Amino acid sequence: MNAPILQAAAAETTTVGNPLVNILIFGLFVAVTLVVVLRASKNNKTAADYYAGGRSFTGGQNGTAIAGDYLSAASFLGIVGAIAINGYDGFLYSIGFLVAWLVALLLVAELLRNTGKFTMADVLSFRLKQRPVRIAAAISTLAVCLFYLLAQMAGAGGLVSLLLGIDDRIGQSVVITVVGALMIMYVLIGGMKGTTWVQIIKAGLLITGAGVMTIWVLALYGFNLSALLGDAVATAGTEAILNPGLQYGLNPTTQLDFLSLGLALVLGTAGLPHVLMRFYTVPTAKEARRSVVWAIWLIGGFYLFTLVLGYGAGALIGADRIQAAPGGVNSAAPLLAFELGGSLLLGVISAVAFATILAVVAGLTITAAASFAHDIYANVIAKGRTTPEQEVKVARRTVVIIGILSILGGIGAQGQNVAFLVALAFAVAASANLPTIIYSLYWKRFSTQGAVWSMYGGLGSALLLIVFSPVMSGNETAMIPAADFAIFPLKNPGLVSIPLAFFLGWLGTVVSKRVEDPIKQAEMEVRSLTGVGAEKAVEH
Repeated sequence: MNAPILQAAAAETTTVGNPLVNILIFGLFVAVTLVVVLRASKNNKTAADYYAGGRSFTGGQNGTAIAGDYLSAASFLGIVGAIAINGYDGFLYSIGFLVAWLVALLLVAELLRNTGKFTMADVLSFRLKQRPVRIAAAISTLAVCLFYLLAQMAGAGGLVSLLLGIDDRIGQSVVITVVGALMIMYVLIGGMKGTTWVQIIKAGLLITGAGVMTIWVLALYGFNLSALLGDAVATAGTEAILNPGLQYGLNPTTQLDFLSLGLALVLGTAGLPHVLMRFYTVPTAKEARRSVVWAIWLIGGFYLFTLVLGYGAGALIGADRIQAAPGGVNSAAPLLAFELGGSLLLGVISAVAFATILAVVAGLTITAAASFAHDIYANVIAKGRTTPEQEVKVARRTVVIIGILSILGGIGAQGQNVAFLVALAFAVAASANLPTIIYSLYWKRFSTQGAVWSMYGGLGSALLLIVFSPVMSGNETAMIPAADFAIFPLKNPGLVSIPLAFFLGWLGTVVSKRVEDPIKQAEMEVRSLTGVGAEKAVEH
């Protein structure tokens, strides 16, 4: 395509669809979910109600909510765009995200549910020294949540240009503020129960919307996947989109980079605080297992849809038109929706995209607020001398502060390369959280020093390597393109920071002179394996 045609395509996609329809459908979603949140808030009487939804959700409901929490805007818009542009290499993201759930199911879900109460730090500090472990766990939780929140909020601003026709920075800032205010309202009023219902509704909408579009695309090709792939190849003008290597090539550095990213994605999920917190909303460990099985089926089905949608966008829209659109790669799914069903389908898909951002940021916010109120305030500052009511009051105030910070951060991050924020969140989760969780659950000798070294070492090394990576400087797509201090060649630090965190956990324990309480260790082992003494559902 030559320059005039590209410019025409860009102009066409700026006004694609009807912004009024998009706003009306989004408004309808907000109205329905606010009613649900208000009804859910009537049962918020205790800390268990606010943090864990009264442990009243079934495995199926919680699994659907986990899918709603996990399938972020990056999963929907980013992966469809990645497959449309890079073909096979783009689909590797879907595989990485899905395989990660096996780690969560086999190693973490049941044992975590049996041992904890409200947050990840409950498990990590169960048999270790409370104060240093809770502080370290809360810092890593807040770090993961903050980077995730920044990416989602900045993503909200970026999507506006295509979905609502708002191109200026001030307009996008207003939208980020509205998304942030709604998120604060959901979490403030509804707590975990309200947030869970928002995520269940959003997951249903997202999976249904993607499913309808998938069937529609396949129907155009007589449900013949080979015909669809053939058309995608014809539009792209190369068979490279069906083979590995289009994005990551044969360069040893890019291959190492992909291995590093894959390691962070596969191991990061089992250490994501907002996903781990969802295991506490079910009454038993059996329901926690069912939750993950439900999540695997729903998320797996959705990622299969992205394969069809990605190649469908590549075939029907073309990489040139997608990249020329204001939203860039993220425009693939909305453009495909407009191509298939006009303004109405685009309106539905754009509303689902906004709903996705709302649900994910609500889940992240309540996790961050619970971590601060339960771990820092109740157990470190107040040293356990507080009531559940005071704790929930602090959590509500924290929600407002985190909401304001994420709004300001999202406005500041507009136009920046936010992809690294999500990758960093996964890398931090895999580095700072997962080694300590695994050691705490499976290694009897694991000590407080090992936990602290592992968490701070994993968090610090991940942050340091990102700062000195090509993501931050040294090229046109970097956060600071004018500077060049990229001395670490990989864009994702997982390949170095994850093994380093495991090593530091081992080393800290081996050289530690402190012997942890053997009675607490025995209690944790019995509880994690059998559920005896675990938190029970609260009946109302």
